Amino acid sequence: MGGVRGRGLFGEDILSAFRNNSGGGESSGNVLKKGPAIEQSLVCSLEDLFKGTTKKMKLSRDVIDSSGTERVIHIIISWRQMQQVIVGVSKDVKRPTTVEEIVAIDIKPGWKKGTKITFPEKGNEKKGLIPADLVFIIDERPHNLFKRDGNDLIYTQKISLVEALTGYTLQLTTLDGRNLTIPINSVISPTYEEVVKGEGMPLPKEPSKKGNLRIKFNIKFPSRLTTEQKTGMKKLLTS
Repeated sequence: MGGVRGRGLFGEDILSAFRNNSGGGESSGNVLKKGPAIEQSLVCSLEDLFKGTTKKMKLSRDVIDSSGTERVIHIIISWRQMQQVIVGVSKDVKRPTTVEEIVAIDIKPGWKKGTKITFPEKGNEKKGLIPADLVFIIDERPHNLFKRDGNDLIYTQKISLVEALTGYTLQLTTLDGRNLTIPINSVISPTYEEVVKGEGMPLPKEPSKKGNLRIKFNIKFPSRLTTEQKTGMKKLLTS
C-alpha cells in the first residue's frame, strides 16, 4: 500500500502531529548515534608477529531484515463530532536476522601487543543506531625460548662455569627457522650480554629492518669445591 498522507478538516497534517506526540516515531532530524566499539582480543604467537600471517575469523552478528511484513496503521481522530479515518500509513517491520561472515585479518611483521585492527560498523545492527565498530586487539602468547623487549628479542642460555671462563659457542634456531652459530670468546660474567645486531623483531613501520637479539647467560656455579680445587682455582686466577 502507498504511504497516504492524512489531512485534517483545516489542512493540518494530522499524521505529522500524531508522530510528534506519540513518542514512538523517529524525527527525520534525529542524528543517529553509534554504539560503543566492540573489542576482542586476538592472541598471536611470537612467530606470527615475527613473520606476519593472515588469520580468518568467523563473525556472527544481527542485521536488520527490511523484508519483514508491512504493518498498516489505522488512526481514528474525532474532531468537532466529525470523524476522520486515515488508512494506509505503512511502515516496514524490521526484524533482526543473524548472519555469519568470514573476515581476514592481515597480521603485519613486527606488530606489538596492543595493536588495534578496526572493522567499521561490523557490530550488531539495531534500530536507530549505527552499528558499532569491531576492534581486534593484538595480544602476544608467551614464547618458551624468546622474550620480546620492544623491537629486541632476549634469549637466555644456561652454561657451566667452565664454559663461562673458557668460551662458548651457541647454536640457535630463529623464529623463522634459520640456524645461527654464535661463537663467544670473551669471559662470560653473570651480567654479560652478547648482542647480535639485526636478529630481533621487524620494525612495524620498516619491516625490512630489525631490532637486535640479546643473549643473556645463566651460569651454573658448583655447589661446593674440594680443597684441591680451591687451591687450583687460586693458582689459575692469580697467575
